[in-house]
This record gives sequence, structure tokens and C-alpha cells, in this order.
Amino acid sequence: MNYQRLAVLLTCYNRKPKTLASLQALFNQELNAEVTIDVYLVDDGSTDGTATAVSQAYPQVKILQGNGSLFWNGGMRQAFAEALQQDYDYYLWLNDDTILYPNALSTLLETFQALRVQGEQRAIIAGSTCDPDTKALTYGGVVRRSRWRPIKFDLVKPDEHAQPCDTVNGNCVFIPRAVAQVVGNLDPAFTHYAGDYDYGLRAQKQGCTVWVAPGYVGTCSQNYQPGSKDNSPVNPGESFKKISQPKGLSVREQILHPLEEWKIFSQRHAGFLWPIYWLIPYRRLLWTTLRRSPQRDQVNA
Repeated sequence: MNYQRLAVLLTCYNRKPKTLASLQALFNQELNAEVTIDVYLVDDGSTDGTATAVSQAYPQVKILQGNGSLFWNGGMRQAFAEALQQDYDYYLWLNDDTILYPNALSTLLETFQALRVQGEQRAIIAGSTCDPDTKALTYGGVVRRSRWRPIKFDLVKPDEHAQPCDTVNGNCVFIPRAVAQVVGNLDPAFTHYAGDYDYGLRAQKQGCTVWVAPGYVGTCSQNYQPGSKDNSPVNPGESFKKISQPKGLSVREQILHPLEEWKIFSQRHAGFLWPIYWLIPYRRLLWTTLRRSPQRDQVNA
């Protein structure tokens, strides 16, 4: 029998109930017997017993220990690096607060097979999620707002067909081996936000395509996102302002750290006007913060 091997990648920090619920949904997938799943979970220094609970409930999960300051991008990068060594047929990014529907993985695999028949050998596929209560679209594939708003993105509402998009939210993302061989891992330049957006955009520049799978693959409540309406614009620069920084950083460092990451993102993906797009989300924040004296900054750190 010709088995297809899928590596599922997660990272977690002190969300034991959500992590266990996500894994339960994952292991309840309705899959063809020819598909095997290996799960890589990075526990980034959880203090709520997540690793122990996962080991007891799902001993087949490969648990990797983080150093406590990996955040999403660092944790997923560590899991991805470990899985890449085994050269899987497919990789799946999965947020530990995403609850997959029973047919989610089958939908992603079938979507990829259909795209491959059409000649799309290197296709990344985003699975769309909805709010568990309102059923409103929360995460999935995104497209650029316009030519003049190159790093403003709008969510793509899924329908019955696969749709092309520009890049992805990292909540549920299907990556075939052919893409991983070209693009590699997530970029360590990013801490938490924008690593997923950067990956999809870099993939396109390297000849890959990015798609939204038909329908919804599961539920996931929306965390911080600029705007409040369904299909609202997504701006990683604004998201950077909400990031929780490691302890010990001054207020000034907490601003400048994500600002540097946003600069890298803007340089790569905003075109020749990148300095303007880089500074727009920070114009008021920078003015207020950088005017503060070092003494006051130290007191309030």
C-alpha cells in the first residue's frame, strides 16, 4: 500500500483545555487508511501541565520543549524543523485553538489532488475557520486590498470551489513537500505575527501558488484583529502593536522589537514605497513613545 505521510505541527503555551480539544478533533478525522499522521507539538514552557496531559491522552504525539519565549512563529518553526528532517509528503500548520471538522483533512487532501491535476504541483492551501457561535469567518486565506495597499489584506470568504489568494493566516495551512523543498521553514526574523503572511508571500515569489479550500474546515474564535467586521482588513503592522513581549524589556524595547520585524516585512512585500507603509501603523505610537525620557521609561518598564 502506498501510504501518504502527513506531519501536523502545533505550538502551545498554557492553554491545556484548548490544546487537548484541538488534538481530540485532529485524531477524530475521517481519513483514508492510506494516510498516516504524525503530530509534532512544541510546548513553550507551559506551567499548566499541558505537556503531561497531552502525553497521557495522546502518547503518540511528539512533544518538543520550547524555551518559554518562542511565541507562535518560533514554536511552529521548531516543530516544522523537526518534521522536515523526516521528509513528509505533506505538512499541516494547526493552531491549538482550532477545532477541525471531521472531514477537514480529507477536504484539504482532495483539494490539493484536484489542484495538482490542474498543474498546480506547488500549492499551499489555507483552511478557513469560523466562529463557533456566530459562524462568521475568522481566519483563512487573504488577498491584498489593492495595488496601493500592498500590505493590507482582506479575508477570502470560502465557497464551494478552491480560490486563489495571496497569503494565509497560519491557523490551518496545508503545505505539500514540493513547497517545503522550495520555501523551507518559517523565517526566524519574526516572533509572533506576520511569519505566516511572510511564508505565503515568499512562496508565491518562488513559483508556488496559494489557495483557499472550499467551505470551512473548522472553528476558531477570533483573537486580536484590526477592525471588527467579518472580512475586515488584516494589517500585520497593527497586529505587531498588540504582541506580548518577553519580560524584562523596557517600554521602548517593546515598541522597537516588533517595529524591526514589521520593517523586514514591509521591505520584502510593500514595494519601493515600503518606508511609508512601514511607518504608517506606528506614526502616533512612535511619536508618543520616543519622546519619553530614558528615566521615565525605566521607571515604567
